[in-house]
Amino acid sequence: MTDTGHDIGPGEAPPSEAENDLEGLYGFSDDLVADINLAAQEGRREDIPALVADLHAADLADLLEHLGSTVRGIVIEAIRDQLDAEVVSHLDETVRDELIAILEPHEIAAVVTELETDDAIDLIEDLDEADQKELFDAIPDSERLLYEEALAWPEDSAGRLMRREVVAIPAIWTVGETIDYMRSDAEMPDDFFDVIIVDPMHKPLGMVPLSRVLRTERPVPVTEIMDEDFRPIPVTMDQEDVAFLFRQYGLVEAPVIEESGRLVGVITVDDVVDVIEEEHEEDMMRLAGVSEDDYYSAVIATTRSRASWLMVNLLTAILASLVIALFDAAIEQVVALAILMPIVASMGGNAGTQTLTVTVRALATKELTASRVLRTVAKESLVGFINGVIFAVVMGIIAWLWFASPVIGGVLAAAMVINLLIAGLAGTLIPIGFDRWGADPAVASTVFLTTITDVVGFFCFLGLGAWLLL
Repeated sequence: MTDTGHDIGPGEAPPSEAENDLEGLYGFSDDLVADINLAAQEGRREDIPALVADLHAADLADLLEHLGSTVRGIVIEAIRDQLDAEVVSHLDETVRDELIAILEPHEIAAVVTELETDDAIDLIEDLDEADQKELFDAIPDSERLLYEEALAWPEDSAGRLMRREVVAIPAIWTVGETIDYMRSDAEMPDDFFDVIIVDPMHKPLGMVPLSRVLRTERPVPVTEIMDEDFRPIPVTMDQEDVAFLFRQYGLVEAPVIEESGRLVGVITVDDVVDVIEEEHEEDMMRLAGVSEDDYYSAVIATTRSRASWLMVNLLTAILASLVIALFDAAIEQVVALAILMPIVASMGGNAGTQTLTVTVRALATKELTASRVLRTVAKESLVGFINGVIFAVVMGIIAWLWFASPVIGGVLAAAMVINLLIAGLAGTLIPIGFDRWGADPAVASTVFLTTITDVVGFFCFLGLGAWLLL
């Protein structure tokens, strides 16, 4: 029998041939990581380029992120002469900063000029002013002007997101002339999905998918096969709104226009996928009180970024403690109150977080419009009330039997109903309020929600307990 090198436990099915084949098709193996670490430790830098030569740019970026900071620096030094520019566009921002710190300005300029403008801008905008100046001094004037113009647009706008390389043709052309143009030496993006038809003022008139161009006879004018029902995107539109348009209308590519209506760029679906991931990640981090993804950051930087929100949490916890202190006499005489009060706060916090998550998502996807606010608040409040009643019955009976006191059971049940009702209200009203004030609804919503459910829960439970039991 052939030794597969894998021990199969009881009831465990052996890996199929297809599974074994897939392991080598995508990503990188743990063996490769071990080989690179060993080569770095033994000082065999000359062996590293061969080890990573067959990796896709995205997989090489993942590998660099997977390595420790010291080994990562050694690998970058070893492959810097043949570094694929695409690798840089796939790197996490923190790891990319490490790479940029190692490369010389002329090397960074070489990377930037190989990238399409949208990926290049994503790299350039993260550099500080001095590094940007060094970079611009090292690249041709024509390209520098494009980058400077893109950086002038607001951050997180379509102007920062768009690609300047556009396939645009005049409305007087035929399909044959369009095909000949695309086969010529004209500078065009490596990948594109549509041809944009423009008027003499370079304003878009319509779009033609490449598949339609290839399936149409050469003499046919492009104006006869173009789609006039297209959706141009203003260059100042926020990237979240751009992502919404792509999702809402199933877009693959969309032209970007400046205020005069002139075509200045194009946004493709791969850019929007990045935006969706970025916005999702940002909302997740902010809901947790973290400003950005600090997975690859150093300990000091991570500690500093989290400490501010922990301080806010500390202040809100002190507020909840002050409410508890108001009823210290009741807690001293009725120990059951101290034992049971975390249940009320915990249930309220969890119920509120569920509502908060749904509301923030609805706001982000434009599903929660002004006409639906009252309906949403009413629904979530009703859900909170019903859940409150259900768990009030359950916990009321448990508390009654636990402490042999129907009054304690009733107090806990009443506080549970009130707190879960308030949790439903707060979970919707807090993010809606932030959104109405023009702030990101994910920012600090959790902190305010937790404070409200804790304070209300403790006040109701301890207040009712002090009133009825003492």
